[in-house]
Amino acid sequence: MIQDQIHQKIVDNCDAVDQWFKKKSEGLAFPFYSSYDIRDSGLKVVPVDANIFPAGFNNICQQDKESAAQVAFEYLKSHYTSVGQHIFLVAEEHTANPYYWENVNSIQKILAGAGYEVLVCWPKTLEAPFEAQSMTGAKIMVYGSENKNGEIWSDGKKADLIICNNDFSLSYPEWSLNLKTPMNPPHELGWYKRRKDEFFVQYNELAGEFSKLIGIAPEHMQVKTQRFDGFDVDDEKSRGELADKVQTFIDELKVSYARLGIEQKPFVFLKNIAGTYGLAVVQVHDADEIRSWTYKSRKKMKAAKGGRDVESLIIQEGIPTRFTTEAETAEPCVYMIGRKLVGGFLRTHNQKGPEESLNSPGAVYKKMCMSDLELNLSGCPMENVYGWMSKLSVLSIALEAKKAGVAFMEYKGL
Repeated sequence: MIQDQIHQKIVDNCDAVDQWFKKKSEGLAFPFYSSYDIRDSGLKVVPVDANIFPAGFNNICQQDKESAAQVAFEYLKSHYTSVGQHIFLVAEEHTANPYYWENVNSIQKILAGAGYEVLVCWPKTLEAPFEAQSMTGAKIMVYGSENKNGEIWSDGKKADLIICNNDFSLSYPEWSLNLKTPMNPPHELGWYKRRKDEFFVQYNELAGEFSKLIGIAPEHMQVKTQRFDGFDVDDEKSRGELADKVQTFIDELKVSYARLGIEQKPFVFLKNIAGTYGLAVVQVHDADEIRSWTYKSRKKMKAAKGGRDVESLIIQEGIPTRFTTEAETAEPCVYMIGRKLVGGFLRTHNQKGPEESLNSPGAVYKKMCMSDLELNLSGCPMENVYGWMSKLSVLSIALEAKKAGVAFMEYKGL
């Protein structure tokens, strides 16, 4: 398994790896939290999705939730030295999903455990607050909020700091106009503006450097990704152009796989470039599949959050997962606060195969504590390879934010 080889190589180069990561981190701002879906095929270990506004804190184990409060405290005190105690946790605008509200409840408890007063709100005004209920029966009061001369107010209180769990698929321009209140993750990293290809450009470059440092062929840690603009699923010409691009992409993967001795037949995922919640994601094994898409298939590629049109895609190398648990296909998901691992879980699905997307209705989330990832080989304490994939990923987000000119307000350094 390539995972074991990568692990041992990191152990053999422990000091060099640590110094490389520290040097790469200098001068960068890391989001308050993030999460990563990891795929391990046995021959490749890569992140296939990166979320800056993670919505699954309810799925991490209780032990990790408790330790996350201390990590949150350390992050916030080192990054926002002059910020007061009032945190507004800005949530998504939906009330029908009790699992999402359990996530909000979990984040609220982590922040409260870090010593802050937490008010949950939406990025708009409401006539009156309402009570949301999570899947465990927890009741969460949700308030409206408004921008007053660049400061966010709610329920007669002014936010000292905003922690965002709304992914800003919509920009909320009036609410965010000339914002003075510090916000993390920043509004500018929301899906109204962010594009997935930028993350994978940064990640693949870093993975190439990292693999060279430890002596592993870079393809084992990289996921080939290409952008496709001007997409119109209802236009036959556009679908034909996409099919041609996909065929070239698959042919290039065949050459790479032959060089690495990978016998798996290449396939790809087509993903909305600004997508979230697993919407507008389609698996393709052959370019002719695109040319023969049915109305139902085309409709699936229109399913974007907030009703936005899907105008650009990424074509991404498909990575099967080698994991199963209780006869269910599984993949690890890792959660971070800043640069530190704070939790994770296994996403499982009993109706999906190892090549398919598991981020779909019917997924079940199972326990995977950080203690399950900790190894100590040759006297070098370190996280499992999945932890290192996540560290490279959060470093990629920090570089992505720097390239986009996104500032983290009141950031005080590492």
